[in-house]
Amino acid sequence: MVPRQEAGNARGLAPRRNHPSRLDDMSNQQSLPAPRSTGQAGAISNRRSTAIPFVKMVGTGNDFLIVESSPGRFASLTRRWPAIARAVCDRRQGIGADGLLLLEPSRLGDARMRVFNPDGSEAQMCGNGARCVVRYLAARPRRRNSTVVLETAGGMVRGWVRPPRRKDFQAGRGGERVHLQMAEPTQVRLGLEIPVGGRTLSAASVDTGVPHLVVGVSDLGAVDVHGLGRQLRAHRLFQPRGTNVDFVEVDRRASHRLRIRTYERGVEGETLACGTGVAAAAVIHALTHHGVSDGRGTRRRRVDVITRGGDRLSLSFRLVTQGAQRVVNDVVLEGPVRWICHGAFSWPLR
Repeated sequence: MVPRQEAGNARGLAPRRNHPSRLDDMSNQQSLPAPRSTGQAGAISNRRSTAIPFVKMVGTGNDFLIVESSPGRFASLTRRWPAIARAVCDRRQGIGADGLLLLEPSRLGDARMRVFNPDGSEAQMCGNGARCVVRYLAARPRRRNSTVVLETAGGMVRGWVRPPRRKDFQAGRGGERVHLQMAEPTQVRLGLEIPVGGRTLSAASVDTGVPHLVVGVSDLGAVDVHGLGRQLRAHRLFQPRGTNVDFVEVDRRASHRLRIRTYERGVEGETLACGTGVAAAAVIHALTHHGVSDGRGTRRRRVDVITRGGDRLSLSFRLVTQGAQRVVNDVVLEGPVRWICHGAFSWPLR
């Protein structure tokens, strides 16, 4: 059983047993009266706050707060989601998470997923976050279609859920396996030479929904992820928005297995995992290490990536030849997802 998580600003926080079909089921109360407080001048505040139900989920080390909206709901908070994300993602004074995922109605899919980072910035896409949302939406009762389609600022993605594998239980890793077919990788740049800190690094970059710089290393444990990652994240080559930075080591015993550490833009630090980063590392590895493609890409290839948190994410894809170039397409990210808890927090936080 997942232990109860405590959060000073959340109410009704409970471990996941029977997850709700909708966040609406957890709280029908749209507003909570704020406690009466007396300031220096003796004034009494009767300001009301809004109750916001959430579900917390984890995808291979990345934890997210999922909030579901609907037409007219949370209308007063339209411009406040960046501030809300900064507050509730704070691990010391909030609930704690790698991001806030806001689900809104979509005419193109099951939902529109907006991604707010802990610093309040809005990202175009989040691979592990999307996998968590796929698991959340797939659990709704009377759902007939097993495939979930999400609209994101980085493109349309679709996903589906598979039962956990026996070897995952044997290794103590539970959780359903969630597959996510991602948007096609774009803006591939190989053979980059980047001057930083008095030296030149060889790297490559790709956009897998958000931009990533992939740096190959021989000793992943010796890398100063925070220091070097911060310099590369804001490097002039990637201005004005910057980039995520992935340090990648190829397993000497199996060339299809990688190890990765990621400095995430928006988190502004190292995270235990990053889905789009795993995809970026695998794509660059395929283009630089997989030799000759099979022409039409009839054979799927697979790369396993071990994250900082010790979890394994897999990326399967097709490597095809288009003219003089090799291209990676039909990209599917796969890994476990777990439900953690659900509850509600009030905004403003009290």
